[in-house]
Amino acid sequence: MKRHDTSTKYLIIGGDSLTPENIRTFIQTPTMKTSLDRSVENRIEKSREFLAREARLRPIYGVNTGFGPMITHIIGTPQLSQLQYNLIRGHAVGIGSPLSSDDVLAAMIVRLNTLAKGYSGVSFTLIQKLRELIDHRITPIVPEHGAVGTSGDLVQLAHIALALIGEGDVVFSGERMSASEAFKKLGILPHVLEPKEGLALINGTAMMSGISSRLILDAERLVALSTRSGAFALELIHAISDLLDPLLHKLRPHPGQILTASRIRSLLKDSSLLSDRQRRASAVDVNDQTHKTNIHLQDVYSFRCIPQILGPVVDTTQRAYETISTEINAVTDNPIVDFGGSRFLHGGNFHGEYVAVAIDQTKAALVKMTMLSERRINFFLNHSVNKTFPPFLNLKEPGLTMGLQGLQFVATSTTAQSQSFAFPHSVHSIPTNADNQDVVSMGCDAAVIAGKVVENAFIVLAIELVTLAQAVDATGSKKKLSKASRMLYEKVRKHVKAITDDRSLTPDLERLRAALRRDSELDFTK
Repeated sequence: MKRHDTSTKYLIIGGDSLTPENIRTFIQTPTMKTSLDRSVENRIEKSREFLAREARLRPIYGVNTGFGPMITHIIGTPQLSQLQYNLIRGHAVGIGSPLSSDDVLAAMIVRLNTLAKGYSGVSFTLIQKLRELIDHRITPIVPEHGAVGTSGDLVQLAHIALALIGEGDVVFSGERMSASEAFKKLGILPHVLEPKEGLALINGTAMMSGISSRLILDAERLVALSTRSGAFALELIHAISDLLDPLLHKLRPHPGQILTASRIRSLLKDSSLLSDRQRRASAVDVNDQTHKTNIHLQDVYSFRCIPQILGPVVDTTQRAYETISTEINAVTDNPIVDFGGSRFLHGGNFHGEYVAVAIDQTKAALVKMTMLSERRINFFLNHSVNKTFPPFLNLKEPGLTMGLQGLQFVATSTTAQSQSFAFPHSVHSIPTNADNQDVVSMGCDAAVIAGKVVENAFIVLAIELVTLAQAVDATGSKKKLSKASRMLYEKVRKHVKAITDDRSLTPDLERLRAALRRDSELDFTK
């Protein structure tokens, strides 16, 4: 292996060990480059040689036949390269808003990793050209609409493949331009397609799994933030501490529930604000007469059931992480070139159901988490419910000044939108491709919609944290907070000052939302 410049970090691509964290690090590190494991070139060359030899002897789907229902059309040898160009151009027909450059780059990395496994029959030259685009951060413009998620993300991946042959538009150095212009600036040439290479580039789940690899890390971060905000909220209402008792959760031993309760206990280990049930209960007079007490003996579900509600979110995101990690290291195109066994395997590894189901389940879990946060926002802002805090946590003159009244509308509407997105998109199977693709996954669209739910969750969590910080100021309880909650309070106040006189909070909230996404101190998964 060649010696690398030690000032540059490398993402090693070998086909078996790519992680969502690897993809995130590469995207966030502009100087990072890809490097191939030493075994890759040998596998690629053997696979390619076997494909080229066999294509002269027998029909091979997508190599010397038409595609899908047109498989019965045998293509003449002089036209095999043209067939691949036609495939890419004929599928690069997406429309709508472009997907983010980060999502496209993630998909390119996943596709490179898949091809590096050596089961796709592509040339080593193609591998190097794809690396070149990735390393120079040349990200094709990929429209949002077009994929049904079986045969993979054909339309979206065709737009990536289009750039490899020097066509279509790309983003390079922060500017949109034609691929040919970007190539000219760098002094590089388009790739010349060989048999099967167009099919290998667009067949498979690289787009949906690339997007999902980024989303699943966002989901884990959101769970960590929600756990912290939940702990913070428990302090402010003087919650009865037995809701966190280890035995309670051991008796219902779901891993996510146990982990969430443990995390909250750790966050609140130095809290002086939680209430002891025995002490509170001892103040209640129990006698022979039926009567009403004013002593609060049990908290509402959005506080008392945090471990039981967030626990399934933890378990769901963990399962999804494992599914996506498997997918980004899988061979997902067709046919598979088994040069070791001297055969071609025709199957359905391109079907995106695993990713679609995993991301749909994660999306639904995040919507429930968002609803949990919205309910706590309502609790603190609704004086008729909490009986303690001023209406809308108004710090000045209720009635004349608004407090957080307007902000609650944002939390409510954003949560409602996410609830509409919660329905699993993977069940929206509509037959297509002349009924050849008669049951489809809709995995790419599922991932795109999940991305909207993630963004909404960050908005609602930011609003909840502003609400909790305002509640601290309304009660003057900052010095009594646990270390963890005080840290969270101070982070909020760094970006959003206390709301006394009415003002637009939009710029403050945008800063806070951005900070929540990047602050490593708030993450349990770092």
